[in-house]
Amino acid sequence: MSLGGTDVQRVARETAEGLPGTSSGYPFTRHLRVWKVTGKVFLIVTEDDPELEIITLKAEPDDGDALRREHASISRGHYLDKEHWISVAAGEGITPALVEDLVHESYRLAEHQAPAKDRPE
Repeated sequence: MSLGGTDVQRVARETAEGLPGTSSGYPFTRHLRVWKVTGKVFLIVTEDDPELEIITLKAEPDDGDALRREHASISRGHYLDKEHWISVAAGEGITPALVEDLVHESYRLAEHQAPAKDRPE
């Protein structure tokens, strides 16, 4: 089952909120809700434009390339470094399990940027 844009965002938010040591807020603009772990951004949900219902997440460059080849609705990350971030919109093959996996991987990448002593247990 492929998700619509609102559902992509909902699944991402719910997944992020269930991860240890996370916080969220609006540090950039009131239209971009940002989730962090150990002070590192791992998820951005775009909330201002119904035509642009996307999430933006960290990804290994090779993984991001593969995801963009597999899914027409996954693109280089909006707002951030185009090599290490991807944006995901509704589209064929964008399932709850895929969104959850992408959020978990983005969280892992952000968490590992912090010193071990600062990481959530």
